[in-house]
Amino acid sequence: MVLLLTVGTGLSVANNYYVQPLLGDIGRDLGLPEGQAGLLVTVGQSAYAVALLLVLPLGDLLERRRLIVILSSACAVSLVLMASARSEPALFLGAGLVGLCSVTTQVMVPYAASLSAPDQRGRVVGTVMAGLLCGILFARTVAGALAQWAGWHAVYWCAAVMMACLAATAAVFLPRYQERGAPGYRHLVASVFHLFAREPVLRLRAVYGALSFGAFSVLWTALTFLLSAPPYGYSPGVIGLFGLFGLAGALAAARAGRLADRGLAHKVTGVSSVLLLAVWIPLGLGSALLPALALGIVVLDLAAQALHITNQSEIYRLAPEIRSRLTAAYMTTYFLAGAAGSALASLAYARLGWTGVSVLGAALGAATTSLWAISALRQRSRHRRTP
Repeated sequence: MVLLLTVGTGLSVANNYYVQPLLGDIGRDLGLPEGQAGLLVTVGQSAYAVALLLVLPLGDLLERRRLIVILSSACAVSLVLMASARSEPALFLGAGLVGLCSVTTQVMVPYAASLSAPDQRGRVVGTVMAGLLCGILFARTVAGALAQWAGWHAVYWCAAVMMACLAATAAVFLPRYQERGAPGYRHLVASVFHLFAREPVLRLRAVYGALSFGAFSVLWTALTFLLSAPPYGYSPGVIGLFGLFGLAGALAAARAGRLADRGLAHKVTGVSSVLLLAVWIPLGLGSALLPALALGIVVLDLAAQALHITNQSEIYRLAPEIRSRLTAAYMTTYFLAGAAGSALASLAYARLGWTGVSVLGAALGAATTSLWAISALRQRSRHRRTP
């Protein structure tokens, strides 16, 4: 079951990321400039954030297996629309619908947490979240290779088939699960905002997540523009292979959930935050040095994923019966920041090139490190006051 949920989260979230190595091809096919083509990522992530706020709370109200099947089927239909798009409006509409339906991923994560034993929850969440990030990173590799062979439309036809297969498999193999005593839908959505006001741990972890995913999106949105231009001039297939560097970091970060189970969440957060700042030194040099760029990709994905897994492990300890709403609150902030990071990265690259992108990413890393330092000082101060 954990394997199915891990693969399912990867397939679902990949739908939002196939576009990144294809931006150059799509822009040339439809006559879009770089900055405008990059907005496809922003549209998908913004729609995803809306779904996190309005659709994900249904996971605490409805039977979750049925919700997963419905969303996976709707995603398959949306991917068909995107695959058949031949104009800019149709393409952006398809990207938005795919983003909305890809929220299946975040239904699966609290579902896995609810079905796992308390002492194994961090490990299970870490495994499923590793599947999520591997889906993001493999999406780039597969999309680039397939687009080079059969064109970018073929990428979305194949994705539609995979989501249809996921819907059928989930309907057969996943167990039924439904939370008891959940309130009505309006109260569910409103309670997402109330959780922010009530839970300081959620607020802190949401800001960590927003800053780290903002930096992650800055890199991966602008990376295609860098690698497709001189001095590299790579094809979509080669650009997609850079996702494998990120995969190494994602797999290494899977242990973060186990460390959180052992009470080391604060230390993992600190190390991850410092890495999110320091990594922009090799990434900045990556405009001319390929080894530095590869190293930066590995370290950034390691830090972002480790922090993300730690964040979710911490918020899931707050209230087991409302995990879908906790996920909605956290992930809405997370993907809104990702959408903003993608838009800012497109703008920075168009105006200032890779240097502007590197400065933007370093600023987000500095903010993450500063937040951790302030949090550490406050925690130390509270311990001193405690008799």
